[in-house]
Amino acid sequence: MLSTRSRLNYLFRRLIHYPPRLAYALGLGPLIGRLVLLLTTTGRKSGKARVTPLQYEQIDVVYYVAAAFGPKTDWVRNLQADPRAQVRVLRRQFCARAELMVDPERIAQYLEYRLQRRPRLMRALLPPKPTHQQILQFAQNLVLVALYPPS
Repeated sequence: MLSTRSRLNYLFRRLIHYPPRLAYALGLGPLIGRLVLLLTTTGRKSGKARVTPLQYEQIDVVYYVAAAFGPKTDWVRNLQADPRAQVRVLRRQFCARAELMVDPERIAQYLEYRLQRRPRLMRALLPPKPTHQQILQFAQNLVLVALYPPS
């Protein structure tokens, strides 16, 4: 049986997913899509479609998303079971193949790139003017996912 605190925490995490999903449903994808994409995975136990709004970076044709809670994140576990996903970003929808990366050096490179592109968003996660070593330390607990659109 879950405690009241656990239930509230779960409910809060579920509720924060609705505004981005609603924005996309209302045709506001081009506004919100500059920062957030919708990732649809197949539930590893239920087999149902699971939609998760995630911040992303696009590098060349690949979309990258990081799992702040690491390999225990539900959508990451769903992708481990089935690496096929649907992505909705801006006005685009496509099937993607996911590649999970756990190499801290690779994740640190991504975080440094993201820090250059979006310093305000990254301030909440990292100390001011972080060193590579601090970023590498932070990257130890993350999972980075590359989403490859069809070629």
